[in-house]
Amino acid sequence: MTSEVKSKEPWALFKTFVALLLILLCAWAAQWQYHRGVDRHARNAVIEHRISKSAIDLTQLKSPFADYEWQTISTSGTFDNNKQILLRNRYNEGKYGYEVLTLFTSEDNKKFWVDRGWVEAGATATTPPDVAPMPTSTVSITGRLRLDSSLPRGSFFALPGKGQGLVSELNAQSQLNTEKFYIDLLSGSESSLTPAVTAQLPELSDGPHMAYALQWIFFGGLVIYGRILIRRSR
Repeated sequence: MTSEVKSKEPWALFKTFVALLLILLCAWAAQWQYHRGVDRHARNAVIEHRISKSAIDLTQLKSPFADYEWQTISTSGTFDNNKQILLRNRYNEGKYGYEVLTLFTSEDNKKFWVDRGWVEAGATATTPPDVAPMPTSTVSITGRLRLDSSLPRGSFFALPGKGQGLVSELNAQSQLNTEKFYIDLLSGSESSLTPAVTAQLPELSDGPHMAYALQWIFFGGLVIYGRILIRRSR
């Protein structure tokens, strides 16, 4: 009788409950990573498909604009050098700088921001970077359509048209009445319109999500194996 009592595993039900809970958590994490991988693969496929398409005119766009994001579009109009924004914390080849957004008005009177690419920061925090002004005449531009929701939230430093010092902070999405999209500039009718460093595409890899999903399944298997070992050790 004494031997029979000693052979029983203390807290057996509690240990089994904890093991089941851990297995469920591992299964949930594996599923979450799997779906993240599927979503990222689908996003990459959409981007690759749209950037491979031929350029279309801005006037051909129809709502919803999300159906055209990343597609190359062309349009004509004028830049407003007095409406210019520097997006902070942008890096290129390890160098700190800004992305330059300048307001553009198309010939059919659509106002939107054009991302002119990256520029290196000034020598000091109070020194504005060297930003070349855009032509004041009517020009044609070609670029990738981006949704306005892709712009970073919050306030950005803005520069006056002549680039003379930093002025008050300006929120690109609330202070001006612009379209719900912006353009990553690629080229234009004048050579000065082509950015030295264009806005970068996102990394088009599926990432480690599928590997993480398998890892969580493996962890769940370890929990089952460990529970069996504890049971047998009694």
